Amino acid sequence: MTTAAPDTEQLWAEEPSHLEGHARIRARIAGLHCSLCTGTIEKALGRQPGVDKVAVSLTHEQALVDYDPRVIAPADIVTTLRDIGYDLYDPRKLRPFEEEEADLVREGQRLLVAVAASLAAIALIANVTGVWSVLVPASVVALMVPVSYAILRPAGRTRAAAGAIALVTPGVAAIAGRATGLIGEAAAGWITGALASGVVFGVAPHILRMAYQSARRGILNQHVLLEVGAFAGIAGGLIGLTEILDDYPTAPFFAVSVLVANYHIFSEWLSLLVKTRSSQAVKKLLDLQPDTARVVGDDGEGDVAIAEVQVGDRVRVRPGERIPVDGKVERGHSAVDLALVTGEPVPVERSVGDEVIGGSINGDGTLVVLVTKVGADSFLAQVVRHVEDARALKPGILHLVDRVLRVYTPTVLLIAAGALIAWFAGTALVDGDPDVRRAVFAGISVLVMGYPCAVGIAAPLAIVRAAGEAADLGVIMRTGEAFQTFGQIRQVVLDKTGTLTEGRPAVRDIVPAVEGAGDDLLAVAAAAESPSQHPLARAITDAARARGLAVGDPDHFESVTGFGIDATVGGRRVLVGRAQFLTDRGVPAGDVSAAVEPLERAGRTVAAVAVDGAFAGAIALGDDLRADAVDAVARMRTAGMHPVLVTGDNAETARAVAQQAGIDEVHAGVLPDAKADIVRRLQADGTRVAMVGDGINDAPALMQADVGIAMGGGTDIAVESADVIILRDDVSAVLTARDISRSSYRRTRQNVALAFLFNGVGIPLAATGLIQPVWAMIAMALSVTTIFVNSLGGRPSLLFQAIGSVGRTTPATSEP
Repeated sequence: MTTAAPDTEQLWAEEPSHLEGHARIRARIAGLHCSLCTGTIEKALGRQPGVDKVAVSLTHEQALVDYDPRVIAPADIVTTLRDIGYDLYDPRKLRPFEEEEADLVREGQRLLVAVAASLAAIALIANVTGVWSVLVPASVVALMVPVSYAILRPAGRTRAAAGAIALVTPGVAAIAGRATGLIGEAAAGWITGALASGVVFGVAPHILRMAYQSARRGILNQHVLLEVGAFAGIAGGLIGLTEILDDYPTAPFFAVSVLVANYHIFSEWLSLLVKTRSSQAVKKLLDLQPDTARVVGDDGEGDVAIAEVQVGDRVRVRPGERIPVDGKVERGHSAVDLALVTGEPVPVERSVGDEVIGGSINGDGTLVVLVTKVGADSFLAQVVRHVEDARALKPGILHLVDRVLRVYTPTVLLIAAGALIAWFAGTALVDGDPDVRRAVFAGISVLVMGYPCAVGIAAPLAIVRAAGEAADLGVIMRTGEAFQTFGQIRQVVLDKTGTLTEGRPAVRDIVPAVEGAGDDLLAVAAAAESPSQHPLARAITDAARARGLAVGDPDHFESVTGFGIDATVGGRRVLVGRAQFLTDRGVPAGDVSAAVEPLERAGRTVAAVAVDGAFAGAIALGDDLRADAVDAVARMRTAGMHPVLVTGDNAETARAVAQQAGIDEVHAGVLPDAKADIVRRLQADGTRVAMVGDGINDAPALMQADVGIAMGGGTDIAVESADVIILRDDVSAVLTARDISRSSYRRTRQNVALAFLFNGVGIPLAATGLIQPVWAMIAMALSVTTIFVNSLGGRPSLLFQAIGSVGRTTPATSEP
């Protein structure tokens, strides 16, 4: 095993691996732009001795690496990441908003320089001889100048306009220089050569570095293809500068290199913008575990960072707060909402000696909790570990562009080599004198024509359109899976609480002992419960007020934690609570059970009511289906998706909900890691599976699923694990997201086809050695323009709104 240099900074987190005899590290990676980056990292790390599995997440900016510690050290894995051009940061932290915006601003500035160089290079070679000769300058100006203005727009309209003018000034100067004779053909060649060198080596050295590191590892990706095209253009230009060959297009070859690099920088910046905006939209929703806990000590109380809380500490949890740690209640009692932890919608009573789980929500009482688990042993940490395991085991998707490039890149290289050899050897055999000019021209022209510059913007532009349309409809689409895989889903795993149901208890049925006395029963129960802040008590009082019933105050009120309340209302003794609570106080058991048991079998939580020792009736509370749930499930079936209900709740309740919703496959009482196992089993035969949920217990399954869908009101760990986030309060939005995904992926496939079409047609022509490099530029212009029109259609504002937001830290105000 190799050892790390002693001064290597540890920028990874060590985690247990699911592979026997292996360890795992998690590294956070800055500079990930698109699936090209993730594929490059997976290939580079996967070829390291001792590395068995690599899972890179573009959305989460991290790599999970399972490795054999006897063969390779974590520092060597991290060194490889740095070698191929990526920066690392602390894996325990999220990148601040300001850092992400700074990256966007910096990459935007890089793009602006490349645009200025492109406009100048085009001006140095432009000759108006027909429609085709105007296409390249017109398309570049029409596209890149508005984009540049949008990048500069946050600085104000005046500065943005001045900046846009500054970008075109070198091009205007070049045109004036050529018109007046100050810049001749030879000078134009040298100037465009300087521009090409400046852009390739000065503006985009990171691409060159990543292409080199990929090539030396045998990875033929888009970076390699870009640099091959750019260097071919530079090589072609250098041959022209030697003046060995007559009537040679020196400046056009250099200009192609500038334009190729410019379009690639634009595609990288656009991909970064799409990824950053989706990431930031999610971060706004994240707020689960408190950063601090209020620790009670001998000398008072104080807020302590969660990471510093120790086993044996005592933590005070006030009403309405999230419980920050796992522990046992030492003092106090309260109703604790476990819905987002266990899936049980009805809060449970917790008092001295009872266990509480970090992440659950405290009710109306104050608790002092003795900490029993911290760090990796805590419930939340175990769930996070299950999420990471699911991420490592998740079936990967090979993005469309990557699939094409696997074949396309070596094909272009082979055709270029073949054209060079064929013309050199062929003419030598036929004429006895090799046609060096045509051979070199053919080989270089194929490489120049071969780079499909528009392929880099094919997916990002389609995503900009789809993400904008989704946001208008209350949906956040945040990963490649959301756009590429959703349309292939055949199984939909649905959580119950908060997904199919409303996620909160409410009065669903009233069964009075005396027929027609339902309102009287509800009114007296509401009056007795009115002082209580228990969620079930509030549900009863809310129901009474919703019916217009008067809710008075009790003369006497006593709460028996976990059982019910004993109150006096208008001189009458009123008992509200569990059946046993009433029978223990002398209410006839037969009357109580006859009313309560059928309701409990239907999956309801029942509050029995007695007045002056006589059974008065029962109030059934439950977490009912969302209004659109039945229709949404039916539409899922119609769309070819089989719904499966998976819940941590009890079997009776789960079956009742499934029957109402029209679902025939039910898994109840399921633990968090078991949900992910169910998803994994459904995926075993290659079926694409989606998971819809909102709780902590759903997070591993959301990550394991081919497409994870989180309801926006859920916990941060669920939202962070998901590919799609539903902000609307209805489950039918899942189908809306699917429709948008299918439309987006169809548009992406069209874009990729268009990106390769013009270059694919041009390569055989370039191999003849008769095509001028300007035709490669025409192919670029045609493909980029066509993709813009196809992607944005009548909504170009979606792109310019996204671009205009770069660098803003506060909402925009009126500008000069």
